[in-house]
Amino acid sequence: MTTSAPVVPAAWRRRALLAPLLSTASACLLVARSAFDSDTFRNCHYLGPSMRMYVTSWAGVACALGSLLAYAALRRAARRYGPPAWSTWQGRCATVSVLITSVPLVVLLMTVYALYAPDPSGGYDCSGLYPLTT
Repeated sequence: MTTSAPVVPAAWRRRALLAPLLSTASACLLVARSAFDSDTFRNCHYLGPSMRMYVTSWAGVACALGSLLAYAALRRAARRYGPPAWSTWQGRCATVSVLITSVPLVVLLMTVYALYAPDPSGGYDCSGLYPLTT
C-alpha cells in the first residue's frame, strides 16, 4: 500500500497566497513611508507629517496585521479540514512571509508613533533655537 500526498483544495492554495501578498504590501509601504521623511521640513520650517506619511504608515500596519490574521485563519482551516499548512509550497511561502513580517510590523508601529510625537526640532526652525533667541 502506498501513501499519497494529501489532496489540497485549490481554493485553500489560493487563500494561502494572501499572507505573502499582504506581507509584501506592508514591506513596500514601509519603503514608501521612508521615502516621505523629507516632507516634514521645508526651508527650515516644520510643516508636520504629510498626509501620505499617515496613509502609508497606517496602511502598512493594516497590511502586516492582515497578513498575520490571514495566516492564523489558514492554520486554523488546515487543522480543521485538511493537511498541515506547510504541506504545499503555498503554505510554506505563507509561513516564511509571516515570520519575516514581524520586522516591518515593529518598524511600522514605530513610524506611527513618530507621526504623533512632538516636533523633533524643538522649535520653529531647523536649529531648534527659536525659544532661546526670542
